[in-house]
Amino acid sequence: MNELENQRTIEPGGLSPTAIKQCCAAVYDSDAIKLLLGDSLHPGGTELTERLGRMLNLEPRNRVLDVAAGRGTSALTLATRFGCEVIGLDYSRRNIEAAKRDASERGLSKTVTFYCGDAERLPFADGSFDAIVCECALCTFPNKQSAAAEFARVLRLGGRIGLSDLTRQGSLPPELESLVAWIACVADAQPLAEYAALLASAGLKIMATEEHNDALIDFVNQVRTRLLVTEVMLGLNKVALPGLDIAIVKDFTRTALNAIRAGRLGYAILTAARG
Repeated sequence: MNELENQRTIEPGGLSPTAIKQCCAAVYDSDAIKLLLGDSLHPGGTELTERLGRMLNLEPRNRVLDVAAGRGTSALTLATRFGCEVIGLDYSRRNIEAAKRDASERGLSKTVTFYCGDAERLPFADGSFDAIVCECALCTFPNKQSAAAEFARVLRLGGRIGLSDLTRQGSLPPELESLVAWIACVADAQPLAEYAALLASAGLKIMATEEHNDALIDFVNQVRTRLLVTEVMLGLNKVALPGLDIAIVKDFTRTALNAIRAGRLGYAILTAARG
C-alpha cells in the first residue's frame, strides 16, 4: 500500500477538517493577506494562470470551473484571456462578494460568476464543465481524495483539469508542519508524483507536468519585501492589522525560503483529462 492509499485526514492542532477550512477561509479573505500577497494569491500570478489555460487549450466555447477562486483574479484572467465562461467557487463568502464586485466593475458579470461552496462537495451536476483549474489550494484541502473525486465527477467526458500547487520532498522543519504552515499551503503539500496518483485514482489521465520552482522563490521574496513595507506602515500607524504577528511571518518565510533552496519545497503544474 502506497502513501496515497494509506492517506488519512490530518487534523493539525486537533482541529476538525471543517475548522481547518474555516481557518483557511478566514485568513485568505483578510486584509493582512491582501496586503502581503497582492491580488493573486499564488506563485506565478496571472502569468502562470495563463500558462495553465494554454496547457488546457481553453477556448471561448468552454465552461470552466475555478476551484478555490479567492477574490476571482484567476477566473477573471481566464475569461479575459481565453473568452471562456468561468464559474468561480470559494469557501469564503467575503471573497465571493469581493469577486462579484470586481467582475461587475470590469463588465464581466455575464461571463464570470461566483458561488460560495466546498471543494470536497461541489454544488454542480455531473459533467458540468469542460475544464477545471485549482491553483495553490489542493494542498490545503483536508480530504484531497474527496476533492479529486469531485473534480472527476463534474468534468464532462474528455474534460481537462489543471492544478498548480506546492510540492514537497522529504521531511520539513517543525516550523513548516504547523496549522500556520497548513494555511500557508506548506504543511500538507505532496510530492508531484502523489498529486498525479491522486488524480489517477479518481479516474483522470495525467497529460503533463511542469516544475516552476523559480516562481515560488520569487513569490516568497515578494512577500518578504511586502513584510518590510507593512512593518513600516504599522510602525507609522498607517494601517491596522489585528492578529498579524510580523515576527512570526518573517520567521516562517525565512524558513520556507531555506526549504525551497534545499530542494524540499517546490511549485509545479499538473494537467489531466477525464478519459
